[in-house]
Amino acid sequence: MVRCTWCQKDDLYRNYHDTEWGIPSYNDHHLFEHLILETFQAGLSWYTILAKRENFRLAFDNFDAHKIVEYNEDKINELLLNAGIIRSLPKIKGAINNANLYLKCVDEFGSFTKYIWQFTDHKIITNHWEMMKDLPSTSVQSDNMSKDMRKRGFKFIGSTTCYAYMQSVGMVNDHLQSCWRYKNKAV
Repeated sequence: MVRCTWCQKDDLYRNYHDTEWGIPSYNDHHLFEHLILETFQAGLSWYTILAKRENFRLAFDNFDAHKIVEYNEDKINELLLNAGIIRSLPKIKGAINNANLYLKCVDEFGSFTKYIWQFTDHKIITNHWEMMKDLPSTSVQSDNMSKDMRKRGFKFIGSTTCYAYMQSVGMVNDHLQSCWRYKNKAV
């Protein structure tokens, strides 16, 4: 089975590639989870975050935005002591802030799906890359997403983070043309 070259490190990466990366998601909870994970990834490798994903789920109440917005100083201190996650005070506070803004988007748009997918005109952008070096780190759409989200107050949400987010939740299909996932969207 031919896969994108970036996922060859181990089974954790291959499984993520085969079952999640680039598959369109319209599930608000899944979209929120990826938002939090991508913002923690800023400045780090995705593999680092992926390896700690289950720890993040436990630490952040399975990414329940309603619970996260209620986090107080005691919970923040608990998170700062949790070696299973990224222990960054600005990113932890950013996650709480982003949970609040996520809920505001849900109220305003009816769902986070409606809000976030507007940046690709509610369509999947399918690119036609032959080599990993050809993949961009940003796009016009990720620039627009980042600009709007920062205007709303979201943290750790630059254009590169937005582009990685768009790839991870399937708004952008950046599988290589030689990859079995390029045309096969079903899991």
